[in-house]
Amino acid sequence: MKPGTWTKGYADLRPQKDAESRPMPLADMIAGSAVAAVLSNPRLPDNPIVDCNDAFIALTGYQRDEILGRNCRFLSGDKTEPWLSEALSAGVREKRPVMVEILNYKKDGTPFRNAVLVAPIFGEDGELEYFLGSQMEVEGPKEGTAHRATIAREKIDGLSPRQRAVLIAMAAGKLNKQIAYDLGLTERTIKMHRAAMFRALGVRTAADAVRMAIEAGY
Repeated sequence: MKPGTWTKGYADLRPQKDAESRPMPLADMIAGSAVAAVLSNPRLPDNPIVDCNDAFIALTGYQRDEILGRNCRFLSGDKTEPWLSEALSAGVREKRPVMVEILNYKKDGTPFRNAVLVAPIFGEDGELEYFLGSQMEVEGPKEGTAHRATIAREKIDGLSPRQRAVLIAMAAGKLNKQIAYDLGLTERTIKMHRAAMFRALGVRTAADAVRMAIEAGY
């Protein structure tokens, strides 16, 4: 398939791209991140992207109205590794985090190696609501993977036990209210731990924190 082309009949499945279709306030999870990120909705046909950040636009060369409503596979092309695509699909089917380095294509056809993270986000009722997709261009197959994992583990090891517990829960797709219930704390306390954890990790958004946790093996 030529990179950037539509799957036959898919355009008819695109949701309306108005303010009501965007998962606010979850959009704040990715908006301020310097790392390319999207949110997709598995409750809609083919798990379409419902929000993306400016970094994703800059990375891929696509504009927002060319992105929303499409499955993330639209970045695939002729030489995209099918076994890695299947690994991502398996993570989605099984509602679990997965990270791979896969060959993708930008809008102009330029190939790039993409360190892709896909992680579930669950609602207060425990039902799957969205997927976070985080993308980072890397130099080559497995280039820097071990180094990024080591740095991530070192930073996470420096967290307090409570901060680490909050991060691990976030990486499992839980939101503040769920984490508060699980840890027997107030939601306000969770937000305080979360803010301190962001500072300690040197990240700005929940998406960045989750990516670091998955890179570290949590």
